[in-house]
Amino acid sequence: MKRYLALSRTTHAVLDIACPGFCALLWLGRFPEWPVLLLALLTVFAAYTAIYTLNDLVGMAGDREKFAGGINAGYSVEASELRYPLARNALSLREGVLWFAAWFAIALLGAYLLNVAILIILIAAAILEVIYCLLFKVTYLRVLVSGLVKSSGPVAAIFAVDHQPSLYLLLLVFAWVFFWEIGGQNIPADWNDTVEDRRVNAKTIPIQFGFRKAGLIVVVALSLTVVTSMFLPVVSPVPLGWPYMLASAAVGFMLLLKPGYQLFKQYQEGRLAAKLFDHASYYPLAQLAIIAIFVLLS
Repeated sequence: MKRYLALSRTTHAVLDIACPGFCALLWLGRFPEWPVLLLALLTVFAAYTAIYTLNDLVGMAGDREKFAGGINAGYSVEASELRYPLARNALSLREGVLWFAAWFAIALLGAYLLNVAILIILIAAAILEVIYCLLFKVTYLRVLVSGLVKSSGPVAAIFAVDHQPSLYLLLLVFAWVFFWEIGGQNIPADWNDTVEDRRVNAKTIPIQFGFRKAGLIVVVALSLTVVTSMFLPVVSPVPLGWPYMLASAAVGFMLLLKPGYQLFKQYQEGRLAAKLFDHASYYPLAQLAIIAIFVLLS
């Protein structure tokens, strides 16, 4: 089972679930009814499990080439010794496909039961994930596709609690997740894999622009994330005043801006990219904890 959990990056996937949870709770202003909540949790877990598995399935050949000369130590939330089990022949292609198909089927059913719009979002996310993988050696602009894929989960979560959400408020939430993914997840992850990516002539922002400029892009993206988060209270029916905004800004500073600026200033220290990735991975969970407290107090 450990091989399958490594394939779907379950530790990271569980952390990622906090982001849709935060967005749904912020949007609704209260906890959903138990049937909706349980179905949504199952659906989002199945969706993240399937999409992460799809990433390794589509990228299997590239991963084998990439790690032919050895695999790096990884970062804490994805540092399993069994990382990339398909590329390392710890799982067969058939086993990987069956694992993906089972979880994707569960996600599709759950999405259909919650809201047909979520079904469309899920299918679109899977297609975009395939495109993202295929662009590995084509263009660094695939980072934008990554932002679209990661934003699909939180947007889908909003459709789970509101069948006719405001387009403008949806775009606000989308922008917040989009900037966080680019600055806190995608670029740091590529930065951590720079040695391996150069072996196969991959197109990533750290390789294309160098570490100094990549660090600047990270700082800009994370700054936009924190600035955008200051406008998120308009999404919620709960009156979220300065105490909420200060708490949100504080976790943004500690988990995003501080490690991001350290990476920019000390870009020669590659492990700082892994540190940023780890801190940023906990950012949605921290936001979920904050909004949960304010919703309960309200």
